Amino acid sequence: MNKILFLGIGSVLLAFSLPKHPADTKRNLHFRASAFQGKIMVYSTAENTSLRLSPTDSVELTDFGQPLETQPCIFIDPDKSFQTFMGIGGALTDASAETYAKLPKAKQAEILRNYYDPKIGIGYTLARTNIQSCDFSSESYSYVKDNDPELKSFSIAHDEKYRIPFIKQAMAAAGGKLTVFATPWSPPAWMKDNHDMLHGGKLLPAMDQSWANFYVAFIKAYEKSGIPIWGLSTQNEPMATQTWESCIYTGNEERDFIKNFLGPTLQHAGLGDKKIIAWDHNRDLLYQRASTVLDDPEAAKYVWGVGFHWYESWTGGGKIFDNVRRVAEAYPNTNLIFTEGCPDRFNPDSLNDWKWGEEYGRNMIEDFNDGTVAWTDWNILLDEKGGPNHVGNFCFAPVHANTQTGELTYLNSFYYIGHFSRFIKPGAKRIISSSSRGQILTTAFRNPDGSIITVVMNQSGEKINYHLWIKGKAAAITSLPHSIQTIVME
Repeated sequence: MNKILFLGIGSVLLAFSLPKHPADTKRNLHFRASAFQGKIMVYSTAENTSLRLSPTDSVELTDFGQPLETQPCIFIDPDKSFQTFMGIGGALTDASAETYAKLPKAKQAEILRNYYDPKIGIGYTLARTNIQSCDFSSESYSYVKDNDPELKSFSIAHDEKYRIPFIKQAMAAAGGKLTVFATPWSPPAWMKDNHDMLHGGKLLPAMDQSWANFYVAFIKAYEKSGIPIWGLSTQNEPMATQTWESCIYTGNEERDFIKNFLGPTLQHAGLGDKKIIAWDHNRDLLYQRASTVLDDPEAAKYVWGVGFHWYESWTGGGKIFDNVRRVAEAYPNTNLIFTEGCPDRFNPDSLNDWKWGEEYGRNMIEDFNDGTVAWTDWNILLDEKGGPNHVGNFCFAPVHANTQTGELTYLNSFYYIGHFSRFIKPGAKRIISSSSRGQILTTAFRNPDGSIITVVMNQSGEKINYHLWIKGKAAAITSLPHSIQTIVME
């Protein structure tokens, strides 16, 4: 019998089902629905209810045969598998770390438990952090003094106050390990043609090698502090001139920097195992940047993957999910990783809007179905103003803390993300999950232990009764209006 574990988050009850089988249980790779005798657990989060990752049903497969067009169905085929899932997580920025440090110890423990504990939290396994300052820092700062191309003054002392202890505590909460990748927002001002860390500008050609050495210095300093760095992206949003830390690279410039400086420098420093992520910007120019870098074999050999954000819709272009699929089709041996997204500029009156969670759900389902291997949210925690942020670029996060009272507010986006991160395990393989109705979106994975995880999101305001159909058998399930479900078949 399944054991149900309940966790209180504020006034909301969060419930998870512990697996009946140990994580290392191996199953026959060929799924036979006729041999499956176990219960199927359904977990739900729904608007206008108290359901938040709550167990709502236990169903069974029965003979079903040919579905009719009048019967809404989700079709699962575990024998058709695709990319290997790496993980889900969020960014551990200066802003998150500083907000966390202002909270009572009990609230700090709650945040780490709810995000990172694999049994009673939502099981984050991935993290992104900034190299030097970004907009979500209380100030603009650098790790080196002016005019020091040999990096003799390099120091991460700034990060030792808040961010490094925060990341190490998150690692501990996750069981001792997080897959951490790092991203620069800008080189030091004196390395750039605009002599400013902010407002775009470009890296001076004379500083190419010094800047490549900077990544090495960062990785070694963080690892000396007890934080292994799995990988890094070349540059955050390399086509955006921002009022905050930013630096412009054309596709050719990023390609050449990776090929001639960053890749070889990591290799020569004994860091050739660190994964390089190109682009790290929106889906709009994703294919153009990927093809520019990856069509050059000397650059491509250093590139693990291509990263992307979701902000193309902020410029009026709408979501362009197909561009992710185009890269997956053209470059099947290159990984795709979602590296940043937050739903909107901060407005305290909109914390309870249901649309925030649905934006996450829609993006995650579409991105995974298009071949994405990992998905990283932006700040995991922000304060009551949507910061701190040194240029006033305040945004939403899944959890906001009132630093005056210590109160935590969990947006529904926290639970929507949890419907994926809590149940899909690193090493899982995406499998076919096909919906017969446009109102319900779906994706599915087969975990290393053989369990099948299906996520179903109802975008409509109507209750939908559907069948989860697999190999001629089906289970009847009800999807509430504006809801998301995770269906666990063990």
